[in-house]
Amino acid sequence: MQDQPRSTVRWSAVLLSLAGLALLLLGCGAEDEVPADAAGGVGTGDVTVDVVAGDLFFRGDLITVASGADLTINLTNEGALQHDLRLDDAVGTEVLDPGGSATLDLGTIEEPLTLFCSIEGHREAGMELTVEVADFEGDVTQAAADPAEHDAGSAGEGAVIDFNAVPGEDWKPFDPTLEPAPDGTEHELTIVAAETVLEVAPGVTQEMWTFNGTYPGPILRGKIGDIFTITVRNEGRLGHSIDFHASKVAWDDEMRTLQPGEELVYQFEAEYSGIFMYHCGTAPTLHHIGNGMFGAVIIDPPDLPPVDHEFVVVQSEIYTGPEGEAGDLVKMTRDDWDAVVFNGYVNQYKFAPIRVEVDERVRVWVIDNGPSENSSFHIVGTIYDTTYKEGAYLLQPDESRGGSQALDLQPAQGGFVEFTLAEPGLYPMVTHKFSNVGKGALGLFQAGEVPDRENDGVVQASAS
Repeated sequence: MQDQPRSTVRWSAVLLSLAGLALLLLGCGAEDEVPADAAGGVGTGDVTVDVVAGDLFFRGDLITVASGADLTINLTNEGALQHDLRLDDAVGTEVLDPGGSATLDLGTIEEPLTLFCSIEGHREAGMELTVEVADFEGDVTQAAADPAEHDAGSAGEGAVIDFNAVPGEDWKPFDPTLEPAPDGTEHELTIVAAETVLEVAPGVTQEMWTFNGTYPGPILRGKIGDIFTITVRNEGRLGHSIDFHASKVAWDDEMRTLQPGEELVYQFEAEYSGIFMYHCGTAPTLHHIGNGMFGAVIIDPPDLPPVDHEFVVVQSEIYTGPEGEAGDLVKMTRDDWDAVVFNGYVNQYKFAPIRVEVDERVRVWVIDNGPSENSSFHIVGTIYDTTYKEGAYLLQPDESRGGSQALDLQPAQGGFVEFTLAEPGLYPMVTHKFSNVGKGALGLFQAGEVPDRENDGVVQASAS
């Protein structure tokens, strides 16, 4: 994956930080300060500590002082993201841009403390700093609070999804229709990153982190050899970035994090065919993808035959936070999703079936944007005669008359299936991991005219 170098660098730094938990970064200031000794003991006067904030870690994340010492922390942000250091809502530094520094005077220390970065998702990803209290010889007499006891270490109260609820009259589904690749070989587009409150299930809203205000983001399409020039602008309050899996570019350049108000031009040539994920790669990447910050790029295979209809389906998970707020990172780290959805809304094509006609040839492009759950894309009542996965045909019509029943995808994998529907009626679209069907991964294809019918209290009307 293209974001692997970023993860490797940052988690290597975390491991180094953990290995140095007993290291005391104590310095001298006023004349009455007593420095730590070489064996790791502590002083009794004023204590000044230098702490470095990196991306998802603090270097110097364990500080030991004597009871009654006055503690001052000099914080420097050497990461690519904004960071701060806080004890609570009232005590802490300002938010520091990369390269910034600040001083935090904590006064007299008499009991253990846990400080943290308050930027969304950073504490949950490990940005905590512990202050322990010891006697003069350096023996810890009071243990710092266990981070697992903090609210950040456990899932919060998320919005509850009612899987039997029906959308309101003003609800509109995500249009799954896929237009043909545009003419020309150069494609220019502006993509705006921002935080947007959206309805993700009937009566449930969440703050989704979006590209161009939608979940999923825009679906791009082209052909091999096309040039994509994307202007990426951050109009949100958090740092964001973009990683196109369809590109071959340097991670530390086009994929760098943009602070609010910044923009960059991300250009790449489409060298390979397939359906590719794109997503925000800003740490913690899991939090950004888990909050819906992704989309897809389709690069047509050479000589792709025409069909009567093309659609696109993006599978993903929802990890609810409180109503109207961002998703819960702790749930994401535990794979504890509240819903699995197609194109960003619970059961949406149950309420708005995808309309085709009998015997028309249909192609459905499918990508699993996760961030963590797999997919077994299946349509009840038909058989795929063509399957294409990760840039290669697995099945095409020939005299063997082979058929396929499901397209299996891991996160960040994609492909397409082709089929026809043999008679008028409704054809459920699911992931054949059936534990997720009842959690929102259900839709309908409608072939021909179908009389309105009641089904679990939902009128399955024709959708144009």
